[in-house]
Amino acid sequence: MYGILSVSPALSALADEKDVSSSMLDPTEYMETAEEQRVHRPPASLVPRLHMLYARPLPHNNPLLPLTTLEDNSAFLSSTLGDMMCVRSELLAYFTHILLGDALAAEYLILHLISDSIRIVFLSCSYSRRDALPLGKFTLNISGCPTVASYTQRFYQIIQQLVPSSYYLAMSLQNMNQMRLIPKKDYVANRLVSGALQLARNTLLFLDETQLEQGQLDTTGVRNVTALGNVISWQKVDYDFNYHQMEFPCNINVLITSEGRSLLPSDCQIHLQSQVSQAQVEEYLSSIHVHPQVSSQLNKFRIYLSMARQLDYNISNEMTKSVEDDFVDMRKDDPESVSAEDLHRLLVVARLLSLSLGQASLCRDTWLRAKHIDALRRSRTERHKSVNGNEP
Repeated sequence: MYGILSVSPALSALADEKDVSSSMLDPTEYMETAEEQRVHRPPASLVPRLHMLYARPLPHNNPLLPLTTLEDNSAFLSSTLGDMMCVRSELLAYFTHILLGDALAAEYLILHLISDSIRIVFLSCSYSRRDALPLGKFTLNISGCPTVASYTQRFYQIIQQLVPSSYYLAMSLQNMNQMRLIPKKDYVANRLVSGALQLARNTLLFLDETQLEQGQLDTTGVRNVTALGNVISWQKVDYDFNYHQMEFPCNINVLITSEGRSLLPSDCQIHLQSQVSQAQVEEYLSSIHVHPQVSSQLNKFRIYLSMARQLDYNISNEMTKSVEDDFVDMRKDDPESVSAEDLHRLLVVARLLSLSLGQASLCRDTWLRAKHIDALRRSRTERHKSVNGNEP
C-alpha cells in the first residue's frame, strides 16, 4: 500500500470550518448529533488518517516470503521445497519439546498451523438464500494440558512467534460473561462497535479453556460461546444489529487447549500424553523460552509454515479410487465406528500431511501414514475415556 499518513492536529480544525456551499450539496451534514460527530470526525492526533493512493492485495501476510505468488517465483519455491523435509523434522522436534515430549501431538500441531479453509457457496433447497460450507478447516483441541506453571500461556507465547497474526483468549468465566466477542451496532453514535472476533484472515485464535472455572454463564456468556462455536463450525461471525444479525465470513484457525475434552466443537481432539512428571513441569518449562540468538531458526519455521499453506494440492484419479476402496474396507471391518465424517477428517489430515512434506499431490505412502497417525490418536482417546469415565 502507498498513501499519506496524516497525524497533524491542525487538519482536524479544517474539518470544523464548514463551507456553506458544500453544506448545500449535502444537507444531511448538519443532521448528525454531537455524539455522531465525535465518533465520525475524531481529531487526527487521536486517530491518524491514512489516505490511500495505491493498494495491491497480497497472497499472504508473511514478510519473510516474496510478495509475488509462488508460481511467479520459481527460484524461491524450488530452493525452499528442497529444505522442507529437514525443516519439518526440526520443527517436529521443537514442538515435541514444547508439548512435554508428545511427538504425536506435535505432528497434529504442525497440521493445524498449515491448515486453511475455503468456502463453498451453494443455494439452499428453497433457493431463497445462499449457504456456505467451509472445507479444509482443522480446528484442533489439545486436551490434557497441565494447569501448573502457566503452561498454556507459555505455549501461546511460543506459537505467537511462529505465525504472522494471533490472538489469545482466556476463557475464564469473567471474560465469557463480560467480553464483547461479536461487533454490535451503536445506534446512538451511529457506528459499529468492534468485537474480539473481528480478526484478520488466517489469524490464529488461541482459546485457553484451562482458565474456565466453575460458575454460571449469563446471557452474554452463552452468546459468546455460541459465537465461538459459529467461528469453529461455520467460519462465520454474526454481527449484532440489535433487530437482526448479519453474517460475515471469516478464515480463522482455532486452537483450543483444555484439561478435559473441550466444551466447544472441534475437527480433531488429541489428548496430551506428557512425558514429564508433574513435579518437574515447572523446571522443564523454564527451558522452553525462546532466546534471541535462535531467531534465524525461528525464521526457517515461519517460512516453512507459510510455504506449506501456499502450495497447490490435488488428488489423482488413481489415488481417489484407492481411498474409496480403503474406506469401503474400513466400513466392512468396523461399520459402527467408521463414518463419512471420519473419511472427511482423514482426507483433511492426508492433505495437510502431504503439504507439510512439500508434496503437491497425495501418494499412497502419505495416505497410509495419515491413517496410521489417526489410528494412534483415536486409540489414545479411547484409552483416556476408559480411564476417565466422565469424559464425554
